[in-house]
Amino acid sequence: MTIPERVRSTEADDAERMPVTQRAIERIKSMIAEGALGPGQRLPTERELSAEMGLSRSSMREAIRALITLGVLEARHGAGVYVTALRPADLLETFSVLAEISHGQTLVEVLQVRRMLEPAATALAAARATDDQLRHLAGLLDRIGHGTSVGETVSADLTFHQAIVASTNNATLAAINGGLSSHTFNARVWRGHREEGMTVRLREDHERIYRALLARDPDAARAAATMHILEVENWLCAHLDDFG
Repeated sequence: MTIPERVRSTEADDAERMPVTQRAIERIKSMIAEGALGPGQRLPTERELSAEMGLSRSSMREAIRALITLGVLEARHGAGVYVTALRPADLLETFSVLAEISHGQTLVEVLQVRRMLEPAATALAAARATDDQLRHLAGLLDRIGHGTSVGETVSADLTFHQAIVASTNNATLAAINGGLSSHTFNARVWRGHREEGMTVRLREDHERIYRALLARDPDAARAAATMHILEVENWLCAHLDDFG
């Protein structure tokens, strides 16, 4: 048996060992990846797909449900099932659950990932943000920790960081960053800092980031974002017992 034949044989064996519903999912994904189905295009009927793939209709139904949950497909009442626009925000929507329901060491890991990604995004924003986007950030900064309620501050804080990443014009990066952000966790961070009289530090972190963006200084922006996330990460590690 030649090497290509051996590879094809191995792939076929792997497919056979794969659960039937997963095989159906992979086949539909392959159809989209290979261009047989495009964004906004209607899927063949469940019956047609089952016959074409040699799989049961129940397996096909489960596969379609799973891909709808993942944002790959959408069911339109009375019109059938369609491929979505395949926007990063749609495909990564389920990823947003990660930060919201994580606790303990997993939360620390989420912050560590943010520390890898967000400073780079902030540096890129320093080069790409428009004057209008910087003015928008200034308005959000005014609402962070300036005598506002915790709820208002948390909302402005999350929007501030999301707006920075959005100004990179990278939709995939913005979607990933959104999935790593949690309103619930941010609220606990601000309440904890307020109880300890440390909100000034968080406010100064945001001011430092904004000044670097305003100066169009990518290195300073990267450093300021790193310091901010590290401050939150260190605070979390010191209070980890409170997070389960």
